[in-house]
Amino acid sequence: MYHYTKESRFSMEETIARVKEQLQKQKFGVLWEFSIQETLQKKGFDFKEPYTVLEVCNPGEASQILAESKLAGYFLPCKIVVYEDGGKVHVGMVKLTLLFEHLENETLANIARDIEKQLRDVIDQSV
Repeated sequence: MYHYTKESRFSMEETIARVKEQLQKQKFGVLWEFSIQETLQKKGFDFKEPYTVLEVCNPGEASQILAESKLAGYFLPCKIVVYEDGGKVHVGMVKLTLLFEHLENETLANIARDIEKQLRDVIDQSV
């Protein structure tokens, strides 16, 4: 599977707040938060279910990644998505290890494994 996704027992708003709290504990900040639902509705599309994207970054990790390869910046910042589907709230992310393996760089692969674990822990602690 290309993603890591969990179902939350909390509301959409509570889940987002919990994700942000857990991100801070892992030294990640939220660079941008935006609602796909609101954006599409403003553009005239009838997208009904809440769908929020959090673009997140740990500056120390990002600095290491970019020092190793400028191409790795194509995968930054990381994204955590919180959305409703069928009345249930889900939290997920793309597996960073799968993205970074395309760069064929063992140092980056190790960094990606570490970041992926941290973000999986954020998700696990949030749901």
